[in-house]
Formats: sequence, C-alpha cells, structure tokens
Amino acid sequence: MTVPKFAQEPLRSFREFAPGAMLERARSFYEEMAGRRSVRDFDSRPVPREVIDRCLLTAGTAPSGANQQPWFFSVITDPTRKQRIRHAAEQEEREFYAGRAPQEWLDALAPLGTDPNKPFLEEAPVLVVIFAQKYGVRPDGSRFSHYYVPESVGIATGFLIAALHHAGLATLTHTPSPMGFLNEICGRPLSEKPVILLVVGYPKAGCLVPVQGGVKKPLAQFVAWLDASEGLS
Repeated sequence: MTVPKFAQEPLRSFREFAPGAMLERARSFYEEMAGRRSVRDFDSRPVPREVIDRCLLTAGTAPSGANQQPWFFSVITDPTRKQRIRHAAEQEEREFYAGRAPQEWLDALAPLGTDPNKPFLEEAPVLVVIFAQKYGVRPDGSRFSHYYVPESVGIATGFLIAALHHAGLATLTHTPSPMGFLNEICGRPLSEKPVILLVVGYPKAGCLVPVQGGVKKPLAQFVAWLDASEGLS
C-alpha cells in the first residue's frame, strides 16, 4: 500500500488506564515474563502454524528506523534443513569451544552448562532465523539504505520472544558464530545478515534449566532515576 507523504490519521488504539489498573497490568506482565526461561530440551510435537504466524505479526509491529522494518524471518520446520543447520552450527561450535573463544567467555558460559552439541536444532518443531536487512529494494530494483538496523531488529526480536512466551511456547536464542551458512540454507541474499537462530517449541517433559539463567539483576543495579531534585553537575 502506498501512503501519501506526510499523511496522518487519528490515534485509535491507545488506551489509558487508571493508575491502579496500570500498576496491576504492569505487575501481571512482569510476572508472566519473569517466568520465561531459555529451554534447551524440546519436545518434537508440532506447533500450530497459525500461532507462529500471529506471533510473527506481533514482531512486525515493532518500531523501526523510519518505519523501514529491516527484518526478515525464515521459519523452518523441514527436517532436512534442520539437520543441515545442526550440522553446520555444531561445526562452528566445536571450533568455538576448542580455541576460538577467549577463556573469559568460556568461564561466563560455564554455569549454563552449554557445549558444542545442539540436538535441539533438530528436536524442536520450529526454527526461526532472524535476518537483518542492510538495505531495501525499490520496485525498479534500485537500493535505499536502512537506518538503525541492529536496534530495530533487536526490538522486533524482543516482541517475538514475548509473543511466543505469551502464547505458551518456549524459546532459545542460539547464535552460532559465524552464521553465514544460514543464508544458503534459507535461500536469503548475502546482503541480509543472520543475527539470531530462535528455537521454538514445547519444553520436553522433565525439562531442566540452569539455575544461573534465572538469576536477574535487581532493579537498582540497572536503573537510575534522574529526578529534578538530583540537579545537574
């Protein structure tokens, strides 16, 4: 749809709530999201496609630089492609753990119990590869730059993870490095950079998660309110 330049419309979807209701909604959403955990043991049960599509639509509502929406999502359920992704990802991971990663990084990962083996890439019913688009293409084939690409794709990814959790699905953000093999497997151009391989599905019965993954910083460690009373130095 082509929208005339500077066209505007009334804001129809915003809803304001009384302070008590606002707090309750904020508290309820926090409690729901605080229960989200990254899962590495997935059941192979299929997930309804319409659920994934609706969550992806939610991701597509994310704000982006100049509303250019510089993202693309490849959704993989094909066992052959999942097998290829696992093979390529484990090869990269073996090199990572065998010497490419600095010891400090390995020490940081140790409490999570990760290793080069990634069976979840085949076991989970859905893999979503998230690509960042460096530029767009007009109908005549000419290119135009995208702006704030990492920020925009990061926000959309956050929306997607929250939507999937809200729908009752577990996720894992997997980032093998480098990830160029995903362009070939997904049939995406090299101008698109794969940034996250999101594993989606139901947790396996008896699934265990690392205790360390649930330890989050308290509010005081990552928030500072700069009130007028603080003044300026």
